[in-house]
Amino acid sequence: MQRLQLAPNYEISRVIRGSWQLASGHGTARSDDPIADMVASADAGITSFDCADIYTGVEELIGNFRKRYRDLRGEQALDRIKVHTKFVPEHDMLPRISKPYVEAMIDQSLKRLNQERLDLVQLHWWEYRVPRWLDAALWLDELRRAGKIDKIGGTNFDTDHMLEIANAGVPLTSMQVQYSLLDRRPARRMAGAAVKNGVSLLCYGTMAGGFLGDRWLGAPEPTEPLENRSLIKYKRVIDDIGGWDLFQALLTMLRQIADRQGTDIATVASAAILEWPGVAAVIIGARNRSHLISNVAISGLALTTQDRDLIAGVLAETRPLEGDVYGLERDHWNGSRIFNS
Repeated sequence: MQRLQLAPNYEISRVIRGSWQLASGHGTARSDDPIADMVASADAGITSFDCADIYTGVEELIGNFRKRYRDLRGEQALDRIKVHTKFVPEHDMLPRISKPYVEAMIDQSLKRLNQERLDLVQLHWWEYRVPRWLDAALWLDELRRAGKIDKIGGTNFDTDHMLEIANAGVPLTSMQVQYSLLDRRPARRMAGAAVKNGVSLLCYGTMAGGFLGDRWLGAPEPTEPLENRSLIKYKRVIDDIGGWDLFQALLTMLRQIADRQGTDIATVASAAILEWPGVAAVIIGARNRSHLISNVAISGLALTTQDRDLIAGVLAETRPLEGDVYGLERDHWNGSRIFNS
């Protein structure tokens, strides 16, 4: 597992274990012992975990994992564990958000995660038309200076709003974005701006909700209703960039690379994103440990020049998605409160 200094004295694994799927209400594929699965991930080298205060029950799970991992492996091993949570104000609170509200939510995460200081807090804001997002970022920075937060990041901000936060003096460490071979919007502006301002990209959606996987190679085009909201979202992305036939050409090419590399399509698709400018890590959702070996393999897969040329050749035939990072989702998905899937 490759590791990276996200900031001075702050090291993460380049594959981060996502936990959205562990939230209550996300199906029957959840593990019977999610804490044991987290221990297995950490022992395998995936020592960074992503969660959010609105993922029902997940912060508590990770807090209990931290206790068990300390008991099993000791304080020194626990120091390598980094938990990236999100501060997601309730939509109805946006117009009247206050510093006491922000601090109360941070205190809640501290208690749930069993931490004295949160490693990384990532701000999410549902609606830019409610202009309190900069206040919220500045209050988070006050809490950082007070010792309750180590690092501050964002999730699903577009480039302009990210820069406004940075220019206001908030020391942004990272920005969590949707980035994949299908959705390359961050390359348009954000990646360059992030590098210039010392902000690292933490990327989710690199497997496009499962579409960038062997399951869909040669499969007929699916019709609605699809299995979940994530598949609905990424199917729209596939339609927008060129349609099912072009998507199948991409999968066929990725399968050829996977055959030469001795791996699978999903691993190749995620490893490719790790090579792109500004990308520090990829976030891979996991209900259990069934894909742990392939997830660990992502950071160690070295694409060849031929591999990169093949990928670039197919991507050159796709249509670019409109707008900046998360713009389409913000327009279409705010009503259902969907993100990071």
